[in-house]
This record gives sequence, structure tokens and C-alpha cells, in this order.
Amino acid sequence: MQKITTFLMFEDHAKEAVDFYVSIFDNSEITSTMPGPNGSVMGATFILDGHEFNAFNGGPHFSFSPGISLFVSCDTQEEIDEKYEKLSEGGEKQPCGWLKDKFGVSWQIVPPILGELLQDHDREKADRVLQAMLKIQKIDIQELKDAAGK
Repeated sequence: MQKITTFLMFEDHAKEAVDFYVSIFDNSEITSTMPGPNGSVMGATFILDGHEFNAFNGGPHFSFSPGISLFVSCDTQEEIDEKYEKLSEGGEKQPCGWLKDKFGVSWQIVPPILGELLQDHDREKADRVLQAMLKIQKIDIQELKDAAGK
């Protein structure tokens, strides 16, 4: 069992959110549920691509903030496109690979090459990549490479 687990407090859609997330990521499953009133599900433990999470219906005083986001590393443009489109469905597409899903959870859909290019020792190249990233919503690997001059 992992030592630190993300615990997501939803107003009242924990089970719906968990079902949605598990449908998007490979190597994912609901491992247990907590019964709620009238046969509903109050909470769940679930795995997304090998990482354990907990979700719980906490009532109207709980909401999500973009100050915390789930960072998804995607190796290919196809994977970026798929995850960004599916997770943003019913939510809000945002700049720089960010999105807010229909439950209010913030996500970052990012390829590892972005970090590599932004950390390049050639600061002019890194700055061009940063400027390119700031102009797009969903990350486009080729656009980043073009900005870097690759």
C-alpha cells in the first residue's frame, strides 16, 4: 500500500466521478465502496493507472481549487489528445495543458518533453518553448518542438 494517498472530497458525486475516472485510465479499478443512505455509495477507494485514491461525498462545504491538480504524464500526442478531451468533457478546457473536469477537479495533461525543453540550458530556446506553451490550451508536442527549433 502506498504511504500517501490522494483523498478527493466531492459535494455529492463521488461514485459518478470515480466511475468516470476509471473509464478513462488503463490499469484502473474501483477496489472498494462505502455504503451511504438509501443504498447510495458514500465513498470509494480506486486505482488510476496503478495509483490509489479515495473519494467521499462530504457535502456542500467541500469544493476543489486549481491550487491542487492531478498531473498526468503522457508520452504521445495521441495520449494527450485522448486524456485532455475525455477529462474536459462537461468541464472547462484551460491554457497550458490544464483543464477542470465536470466535477471541478483540476488536471494537467503534459508530456515529459515539456519539462525537458523548459529546463534546457539554452535559455532562449526554453523561453521560446514557454511562450509557445502559454499560447495553447491542449499541449501540442510538435508546436513545442518547433518553438525549440528541433
